[in-house]
This record gives sequence, structure tokens and C-alpha cells, in this order.
Amino acid sequence: MKKTDKLFNGSLSRRQFVKNSAYTAGGGLLLGSLPIGSTAYAAGSDTLKVALVGCGGRGSGAANQALIADEGVQLVAMADAFRDRLDECYSNLQNRWGDSDRLDVPEERKFVGFNSYKDAIAEADVVILTTPPAFRPKHFEAAIEAGKHVFMEKPVATDAPGIRSVLETGRLAKEKNLNVVVGLQRRYQEIYLEMVKRVRDNALGKLISGQVYWNDGGVWVKERQPDQNEMEYQMRNWYYFNWLCGDHIVEQHIHNIDVANWFIDAYPISAQGMGGREVRTGKDHGQIFDHHFVEFTYPEGQVIASQCRHIPNTFRRVDEFFQFAEGEVHAGGGVMTDWSGNELYVHNAMNDPNPYQVEHDVLFAAIRNGNRVDDTEIGAKATMSAIMGRMATYSGQVITWEDAMNSEKILVPDDLDWDVNPPVMPDENGNYPVPVPGVYEI
Repeated sequence: MKKTDKLFNGSLSRRQFVKNSAYTAGGGLLLGSLPIGSTAYAAGSDTLKVALVGCGGRGSGAANQALIADEGVQLVAMADAFRDRLDECYSNLQNRWGDSDRLDVPEERKFVGFNSYKDAIAEADVVILTTPPAFRPKHFEAAIEAGKHVFMEKPVATDAPGIRSVLETGRLAKEKNLNVVVGLQRRYQEIYLEMVKRVRDNALGKLISGQVYWNDGGVWVKERQPDQNEMEYQMRNWYYFNWLCGDHIVEQHIHNIDVANWFIDAYPISAQGMGGREVRTGKDHGQIFDHHFVEFTYPEGQVIASQCRHIPNTFRRVDEFFQFAEGEVHAGGGVMTDWSGNELYVHNAMNDPNPYQVEHDVLFAAIRNGNRVDDTEIGAKATMSAIMGRMATYSGQVITWEDAMNSEKILVPDDLDWDVNPPVMPDENGNYPVPVPGVYEI
């Protein structure tokens, strides 16, 4: 067994999983073979140069997974808005890979600043995009225009104009035969693939309703430092500003909403809901809500009840449940039962491959084999579903898919730099504008 297979947690090898099950239930879109020479690289014989754009924790993890995925991968460039994050990321990778030639990022290929992504992209064959989601549309466009394969984290935008940009760039990626994987890792997770396969085989009849959750205590907060201007403060605390993050219904709950889209095999046609700031009301939590509840309605009448909450010391659940004509599926638990309580299928996930790893395995296998994988539309429409939910909770109105997709409200300005004010500014007391249902306009 190869060293990289040993690192892959599970008795089923990475390559077996990619070959046998990665797409059997629609986890991604495998679009057939491409002309050899246009995008294919002989296994192990050609170096695939990778650039990392966005050097936070997720960027470090994704770069490591790319290096594990293919023995011919070499990280050659890194970019981030902040030098300290880049250095920390490089140090973490160096601790993992030592002095291996798999890390080839000299000082001249470490790029810092808002426009650093351009220099990093120019050095690579494959680009990993793991910055805050506000920057994904522009970075994705630059990578595809430059002819690079892409792994990009979810969500892929924070506003509707960004979604339309991503979809347009996806069309260009198709024209250029470029591979795109989006970090909706449940689409690459065996427990979900097995459940969807049985749903597609009509094991329980028609899907009628469901409940999806991301309820937990919340994430990090970084204190304002005396020497920070407003742009740096918001960039360091990107999770709490809608232009950068999209609110936690978009940044985290997208996973569960995407599972609903996947099981139903459609996208919601409308959303209505409620939300607000019940506990996280201070200026240190920017402007996002701490809870959202949304009802998503789908084309055949299915209604999905969606909950996400960031409140400490409350009931935690990150999961999905679906009711069918003949029984119920606990998607995250891998259990399928009929309405008499009989277990029809129980998935043992103990030895399942790590889905965060599998999504990179799939990407690099497609590049090597001359196939094409494309998650662009899935990623964009999952993000749009979550944005539509946010619009519903912020406004208190029923929002249709057309309302959401055609919105012209731009959250992310073009002229970003350290000496420019961000699009949201605090008042004289340091408080940020918070959406108010019944007042907020989409």
C-alpha cells in the first residue's frame, strides 16, 4: 500500500472509492472523457502545479488534501490578504511534509494583498480557492480565464450578482474543458451516496417533506486590535459581515440545504421564514443573525423546514431527515425505515473514506484521466438557495427563486484595498446595521 493510501482513513482505498462510488448517486457531474493532451496528465509522470489562494484553516486542509490526492502534485504558490496567515499555513504544511520537494514555495511565490490571487494563479495548473466567499466569483473567473482547474470551497458567493458571475464562469470552464470541484463534501461522502442511491431506486416512494439543521454554539470571534483600520478588522472577522460571509445560513447551513436539493433532485421555488439576533447582539458579532428558520418549497410541493442557530448552551443538531410516502430517511445517520419502524437499511460508516479527501481525489483523478468533473452549477444553486433563505429571514417576505436570482443588490464592491472603507461601516457607537424584517429590502 502506498504511503498516501495509508494516510487515507478507511479500509476502502481512496482510488477504489473514486472509481467505484464517487458518482454512482449523483454526487458530482462526471461529464465524460476529454481529448488527451488538452487536460489529461499521465499518472505520476507530470507534475501538477497547485496554487493556494486563501491560507486560513480550510486552505491549509485543502492544500494538504491536494498533496495527498496525487503523488505528482506540487504546491508552488500561495496567496492571502495577510502575511501572517500565509506564514502560519506554510509552517503547518511544512510540519506535515517536512523538506519534501512537494512544497516548492520560495519567497518570490508567496503573494500578499487583495490582488495577490492573480500572481498565484499564474504559477499553477490547479488553483485552490479558500478565501472568504465574497471573493470567490472574482477568483474563480480569473482562474478559469487563465485556463486552470479549480477546487473552490463553498459557498461560492454572497449575493445574486456573484452567483450569476459564477454560473457564467462555469460555462466558460465547460468550453475550456476545465475541471471544477466545489467543497460540498457530503456529495462525496459514502453514507449520503448510499442513501441517495436508494432514494433514486424508489425504495420509499415519493419524498414529501424534510427537516435540515445546522444548530450549534457558533464559531470564533477575534478582538479588535488598536492598530487595525475598519477594513482589516472586518477582514479578520469576516464571518460576521454579510458582504464577506453571507451569514451563517449561507456559510455553514448551505451543506444541509444542499442535501435537501440533492435528495429532492430540484431547487426550491420559494422561501419564507424568520430570524434575528437573540443572544449575539453585541458589536463583536457584526451584523449577522444568530438564528434562522426557513420553509423552502420545491416544484412538486415538497416543503423542507430549515433551521440554523449559533447560540451557546442550546440543543445541537447538524443533520437531515426526510419523510417519504412509505417511510423516513435519517440522511446523516445513514438509516432508512418504513412507517412501521422496520429498518430497511443501516449504513456502517466506520471505515468510510474521508469525504474532504475524496473530493480532491476525484478532481485530480479527472485531470489525470482526461475526464471532466464539474460541480459549478450544484455549488452555485446551493449557494443561491441559502441566499434566498437569508433574503426571506431578513425581509420577512416570501421570496421566489426568480426574486432571488434576479436581485441586483451588490454586497461586494470592486474597489477593495486596505485604505478603502468596507461597504458596511459602524455608527458612532461602534454598532453595525442589522437587517430588520419588514424593513429590509431585497
